[in-house]
Amino acid sequence: MNKAPKWFLVVAFIALLWNLLGCMALFADLQFSPQDVAKLTPAQQTLYNARAGWAVAATALAVFGGATGCIGLLLRKKWAFILLSLSVVGVLVQDFGLFILVNGAALAGTVAVALQLLVLAIAVGLVLFSRLASTRGWLA
Repeated sequence: MNKAPKWFLVVAFIALLWNLLGCMALFADLQFSPQDVAKLTPAQQTLYNARAGWAVAATALAVFGGATGCIGLLLRKKWAFILLSLSVVGVLVQDFGLFILVNGAALAGTVAVALQLLVLAIAVGLVLFSRLASTRGWLA
């Protein structure tokens, strides 16, 4: 195993924080009460109530796969690639449920679409990052 540059661990740590924020957001979302949902805008209520269970499970796969994959990066393990790849699958399935089946783009607006594109871009970037790290011998 080759010595990884210092920036590798910095990027992996920041990526872990990003994914932990996703985990916190999922936990907060799962604890929404009917009273909390009632405080949302009508469009947000429609989106929240239209979510399928499998889409929520895909979100869990995305954030937990991403967080665990980033821990793998920090531990310099090759299995990080597999978990980060599963995270991308979770994001794609979640987005399919949100934007294709529910038409969430029309309900949520351009900011939500832009944020989801950012989430997808970061997830794909982490897969490529783990692949680069593996190719360079930074992961065992």
